[in-house]
Amino acid sequence: MSDVNKDVSHSTLGRRGLLGAAGAGAATVLGAVAASSAHAAGSPTPSDLAAAKRRTVTPGADVAAADGWSIFAGRRIGVITNPTGVVRDGLRSIVDVMVESGKVEVGGVFGPEHGFRGTAQAGSSEGTYVDERTGVTVYDAYGASIDSFGTMFSAAKVDTIVFDIQDVGARFYTYIWTMYNAMAAAAKAGLRFVVLDRPNPVGGQAKGPVLQPGYTSGVGLDAIAQQHGMTAGEIARFFNGEFMPTVAGATIKQVQVVRVEGWNARRTFDATGLPWILPSPNMPTPTTAVLYPGTCLFEATNLSEGRGTTKPFELIGAPYVDFRWAERLQQATLPGVEFREAYFTPTFSKWLNTTCGGVQVHVDDPDAVDAILTATTMMTVARDLYPAKTWGGTGGAGATDGFDWRGDAGRWIDLLTGSDRFRTMFAAGASAQQIAAAWRSELAAFERRRRPYLIYNR
Repeated sequence: MSDVNKDVSHSTLGRRGLLGAAGAGAATVLGAVAASSAHAAGSPTPSDLAAAKRRTVTPGADVAAADGWSIFAGRRIGVITNPTGVVRDGLRSIVDVMVESGKVEVGGVFGPEHGFRGTAQAGSSEGTYVDERTGVTVYDAYGASIDSFGTMFSAAKVDTIVFDIQDVGARFYTYIWTMYNAMAAAAKAGLRFVVLDRPNPVGGQAKGPVLQPGYTSGVGLDAIAQQHGMTAGEIARFFNGEFMPTVAGATIKQVQVVRVEGWNARRTFDATGLPWILPSPNMPTPTTAVLYPGTCLFEATNLSEGRGTTKPFELIGAPYVDFRWAERLQQATLPGVEFREAYFTPTFSKWLNTTCGGVQVHVDDPDAVDAILTATTMMTVARDLYPAKTWGGTGGAGATDGFDWRGDAGRWIDLLTGSDRFRTMFAAGASAQQIAAAWRSELAAFERRRRPYLIYNR
């Protein structure tokens, strides 16, 4: 790890970073005393318990807000955020709160996929416009290249870039790649970079294959694991140390991470006590996020991944699927999940207005789930139960009478898994366990590589 990265190994609010940690400890003790007193006089009320739960974890945005946004004093900032970038008090956008405070000079906002205010569906953005509430220009940053970011940063006349988005921990979730290109542009322009950190909702463990050369795309620009197991702050440090020297020709001299207080990376989102705000329209619950690093692979098949239902990435199926799939999957006894036979009719996306048979994946223990092994097992069982009579993987939506890849002879599954290995082993009849075993060595190497950049206990 370079000296540059050693300089950013801790929260950079200075004394506030230390006081924040001390304050969190003090709050815990005071909470315990209050609870004890309440118990002596009678059981704590539901509102007491709810308030204690809310104090469990404090995201970086709330830490910075409590400090009066002093980290941005004297700076003109550009903010990359979306509806998840809120302060806990009132659940209001950090941009709205910053502008109203009069303490932060916001030069521009950069909206990722789905937009700053979250009005756009998958694969769409809100465009560039002047935000009615704040008067700040919002730039369309979805799919923006390094050069495009550089142009937008120059137009906004900013000296510091701030990232605050709730990620979901999967390589193909596009927000981290928006951050990646923004970091490269910041490195080239000599700008500062600040991450107001949030928990990784699927915890801190890395899982799955690592992206290989030749398989980069908008859903994976560089070599990280399918479930990377890092917060946005940790992965920003990783990007800066490992990729920016090559991608941008320089590192960012000052990457600052305002840490999440009270978060343990061994736990999933349900343990945080924080409200879940949809990071995107098809990520409605923390349970969706737990399954997404695996069940998103169904996007590359002719099975519906549940888009157009109230349970995307939990309901999976197709018209040719019957009760046998649920039965076989239950027999697999995969950790943390159960499978229920289910039928659904998507209102948009694949199999529009067509009844699909399939399963609902029920999460019993989010901490035990291996989403990628779960999805791989689901796919291999579907392959064996429902072989397509008419293979349609050379284009379009695939076959309609059995399992098939969706479009371009499996290119999409290659991009999602990061190489052609998954697809070739799958076609050769390999089991889920055999496919998973093939990425163990590269995953171990990735875990070693990311270790110097981690912040939270695992």
